[in-house]
Amino acid sequence: MKIKSVAAYEILASGGYPTVEARVELESGFVGITSVPYGASAGSHEASVLMDGDQARYNGQGMLRVVKTIQETIAPLVIGLDAADQRALDETMITADGTPNKSQFGGNAILAVSLAAAQAEAAAQKKPFYKHIAETFQTGVDFSNLPSPMVVVIEGGKHADDTTDLQEFCISAVGDGSAAEKVRWAMEAYHALKKVLKANKLSTNVGNEGAFAPNGIPSNEAPFQYILEAIKNAGYVAGKDLSISIDAAASEFYHDGKYDLKVEGRQLTAAELMAYYESWLQKYPIATIEDMLAEDDWDNWVMMKQLADKYQVELIGDDLTVTNQERLQKAIDLNAISAILIKLNQIGTLTETVDCCMLARKHGLMTTTSHRGGGETNDAAMVDLAVAVGSRFIKVGPTRGERVSKYNRLLAIERELRS
Repeated sequence: MKIKSVAAYEILASGGYPTVEARVELESGFVGITSVPYGASAGSHEASVLMDGDQARYNGQGMLRVVKTIQETIAPLVIGLDAADQRALDETMITADGTPNKSQFGGNAILAVSLAAAQAEAAAQKKPFYKHIAETFQTGVDFSNLPSPMVVVIEGGKHADDTTDLQEFCISAVGDGSAAEKVRWAMEAYHALKKVLKANKLSTNVGNEGAFAPNGIPSNEAPFQYILEAIKNAGYVAGKDLSISIDAAASEFYHDGKYDLKVEGRQLTAAELMAYYESWLQKYPIATIEDMLAEDDWDNWVMMKQLADKYQVELIGDDLTVTNQERLQKAIDLNAISAILIKLNQIGTLTETVDCCMLARKHGLMTTTSHRGGGETNDAAMVDLAVAVGSRFIKVGPTRGERVSKYNRLLAIERELRS
């Protein structure tokens, strides 16, 4: 199962700018092909995304440098290695890069090869990708509980224009049911939300993630009311069948020590912002809250965790932790979160991603595996990862092909496991 060849290509991602796809072929003839996403809104501690910087092509966001790095630098490193030893493969690339954030090769270059090699090995073993991941890293997951959908239904922040300061409002399936049933519940509520927005004379255009991005929304709280009405109109019970999840992406509106809520014309301290959030926790059936404070506002994250615990809400770290074991361990030591968002491209290899998930599980933290906002692809490896590590949720938008491919993959896995 040694690696015979590695190739790479520049392809288009969801935002109309390029990303990279890698193809790894084994000596046995089995092939793995993977494309990697990137985020429009990204934490500053994430693995590097290498781009060309050539303003004559794609406004500097081309991926020809990544393609060249994979084919001329990474390929010679990994050709001849055993694809069955994923950890050794990933360590070889990490060591050769030699930088803390994979800025020499680009985290996107390394991840593309890491995943493509794993996909090739899974094909060689004639195993679904999720089973290959679970067995390779001995995650101990029995697949009896598949991840539930966390569907982004209203988006703002950097994912849409002239809408909420907060980046995402989601409908999360929390009731008992199959994955197919839970997807249906959430989608039915999403479609009901369209009618609610229209009734409130708001736009039903969509943003980066296929969620509604209504212009001129009156406040950051208004989406809660719209979503509650939609859940009810769809025939479900809020807090029992479907709950609300939010991602503030607060780093995006944090400036000079204050949190700038432009929709409401307010600048708040961290303490004031937490009081602002508490009014929502008191009133609405909220399951999870994510990145409610800036990515390095550690002391206040500890206070936010205490507030979340008071209302029995999961506090998720994303920009805070960036799928990075060192940052996750700091969050654990400080008791700053109860859950972590997982994004493969934040750290840049399959091995490091799974290790981060296992560290979270060891300390009783929930994982939610997520798509990326501005540069997503049709690749659905994130779903297989979520199943392999036992994530509670997968967070993905409700429409657009690169989003629904994830839900369709989840449904396919369920059919396979139940057959």
